[in-house]
Amino acid sequence: MGNESREVPENTAERVALWRALHAQIDAPPHVVDDTVGLRLLAPPATWTQRPDMDPTTTRSFRAGIVSRARFVEDTVGERAAAGVDQYVILGAGLDTFAQRRPELASRLHVFEIDQAGPQAWKRRRLAELGYPLPDGLRFVPVDFEATGGDWRGALAAAGFDAARPAVVSSLGVSMYLTREAIVATLKQAATLARGSTFVMTFLWPVEDMPAEVQPAMRGALAGARTAGVPFISFFTPPQIMELARAAGFHDVAVVAQHELARRYFAGRGDGLAPADRSEDLVVATV
Repeated sequence: MGNESREVPENTAERVALWRALHAQIDAPPHVVDDTVGLRLLAPPATWTQRPDMDPTTTRSFRAGIVSRARFVEDTVGERAAAGVDQYVILGAGLDTFAQRRPELASRLHVFEIDQAGPQAWKRRRLAELGYPLPDGLRFVPVDFEATGGDWRGALAAAGFDAARPAVVSSLGVSMYLTREAIVATLKQAATLARGSTFVMTFLWPVEDMPAEVQPAMRGALAGARTAGVPFISFFTPPQIMELARAAGFHDVAVVAQHELARRYFAGRGDGLAPADRSEDLVVATV
């Protein structure tokens, strides 16, 4: 995914952070996730909202999907923490700001942010420059998912992760950039977590199976990703991703579709904001 040797965030992580900020700035409350910390970290030019990929109308369903998937995972973390789970692992953390926005919850957890070394160093430096304290329980764990088999379990252990205790592990907006082999390796490693662990991963539907009204924008996103050097290479239908998760060793596997996220987080809105169905769903697997 391109920037492992450079201390800059991936352009994909930058786009996600800006979409989250755009939701907080232009969409009517209640906000599904209220996150402008990533915007502060990036400090883009004042014209950032005029970027084509920030167009308020054409990006509506994308930014709705981005904030709803984040909210779902953070709700899951809160629910599992209430049941005694005290480890949270973020695979491909990018510009995730959970530890900065949810200090009351993060203070009860050991949070492990896994990402490439260069962007991670940039993020740590920016947090320090902006005066964001690093919680005692936050650990930055450098891993390249495609290189050396993406052994994030080994890297986690070296960072203090307790393999005998359950955890919530999330992987949002990552699988489409990975090979099938890397995804299978991630699933297999996650399936060896302690009993009571929960693994949540997003996956993209094949474009031809998406709703017709979504396909043009998604094809544009695919073209933009190729141009940026981070092409989308992996797509799954729900039965396909569930089969992969079960083959990896999970027994309890479910898919949370966008219409379910729309019901949970966008019901009753007057502006029609909602994620597009059959686009990017979540697979939830428990050990």
